[in-house]
Amino acid sequence: MPIKRKISNRKTEDGKKAVAAPKTSRKSKTAAPGKAGKANPSLKTVVIDALADMKALDVKFLDVRGLTDIADFMVIASGTSDRHVRSVAQRVVEKAKEAGFRPHGVEGQQDADWVLIDLNEMIVHVMLPRVREFYGLEKLWDMTAMKRAARA
Repeated sequence: MPIKRKISNRKTEDGKKAVAAPKTSRKSKTAAPGKAGKANPSLKTVVIDALADMKALDVKFLDVRGLTDIADFMVIASGTSDRHVRSVAQRVVEKAKEAGFRPHGVEGQQDADWVLIDLNEMIVHVMLPRVREFYGLEKLWDMTAMKRAARA
């Protein structure tokens, strides 16, 4: 749709007709739509929101600092089918990239029984419920404060 411009009959000091400057778009091209003025979200927020958007089941957020050097946090979630697991993992990767967190790698998308996303300081596991139950990652990595103190 063409932009309508108001024609002005104003004249400059020397008697010549003034030319109006072209109007610029109101949208900023540097900021993403809807993101202007907002602080950058944390990786945790991005991942949790992406999992919620895709209706991932039984999401667990584990703090594994002090237990391993490979990551600070681990997220474990389930999907209802292999397609759902694949879609949830793809959404997490997309949202992480949009927020500026580039994944190191994604494994398991072909079979989609268990998809692992390495986001540097966080590892996200999206699994089918039977696979999740079989491997029991929550039991392996969930160390409460009492267990950590006993271990030290």
